[in-house]
Amino acid sequence: MIAILTGILTTAALAGAVLALSALGGMLANRVGVLNLGLEGLMALGGITAIITVSVIPNPYAGFLAALLVGAVFGVIFAFATVVLQASQVLCGLALTIAGSGIAGTVGRSYAGQHAGAVFQGLKVPLLSDIPILGPALFSQNVLIYLAFVILPTGFYVLLYRTRHGMNMRAVGENPAAADAVGIPVRWIRFVYVTLGSAVSATSGAYLTLAFIPSWSEGITAGRGWISVALVIFAGYQPIQIAIGALLFGCVSALSYVGQAQNWAVPSAILSMLPYIVTLAAMMIPKLFLQNVRSWGAAPQALGTAYFRDQR
Repeated sequence: MIAILTGILTTAALAGAVLALSALGGMLANRVGVLNLGLEGLMALGGITAIITVSVIPNPYAGFLAALLVGAVFGVIFAFATVVLQASQVLCGLALTIAGSGIAGTVGRSYAGQHAGAVFQGLKVPLLSDIPILGPALFSQNVLIYLAFVILPTGFYVLLYRTRHGMNMRAVGENPAAADAVGIPVRWIRFVYVTLGSAVSATSGAYLTLAFIPSWSEGITAGRGWISVALVIFAGYQPIQIAIGALLFGCVSALSYVGQAQNWAVPSAILSMLPYIVTLAAMMIPKLFLQNVRSWGAAPQALGTAYFRDQR
């Protein structure tokens, strides 16, 4: 029983980290008022970039950095289209998904089935890794697990809610006209954080091919980018809740694997639905039972809306 619980938690952390990285990147863009539906494409681009990089430079950190840079390049293109040219954010996001997945699939044909030249190894946290069940599952993982569930969520929370710059970011996402009126550089903030968010989302692809499934195949993202888009909404655009929601997705995904391995009398289709149901329920509970968080979970008011300065 202990071995099963440890296996479930280990798989949950591994599966959830993919969603956490992708969703945290999407959340950055959303917080400044730009809807990024291109997470699936960014994930695919990051995954193939990491595989190609480690085949030349057998170092997983080199693959991760390369994925980060490629994500930033495509983030600049997306930001230029949506922030500078003020094109439709929905159409540009869909174009990014289609183009990113297509480019990754085409470039990756010669790498199909190829094992990653280097992968991230487990990193034990002293003392914590010795805790029964939790230690081997949560504190003996690769460094990207800690990045996805601890470092980035905490860092983004501090940025958004404990700094003046974070207040400016939230103002841009809520009311760009008012932010512009008091001297906040709306377009610059949007451009920077759309680019940074795209870069972070692309690293989820590097994690996917260098840690979770250390190989490349076309369609390896399997809709995880779209799940990440939904996760940002379910988590109320909050970084800490995104990490928790990603872990919940991972837990139920792990249960489906265990259920099939143990021949549970539950259809696999039902098990596949559980991550969405459980995460949605978990994110609804605070709003249902805590009256002082009525605004929790509300999307930024300017999300998806281009800002035209001459119309403020």
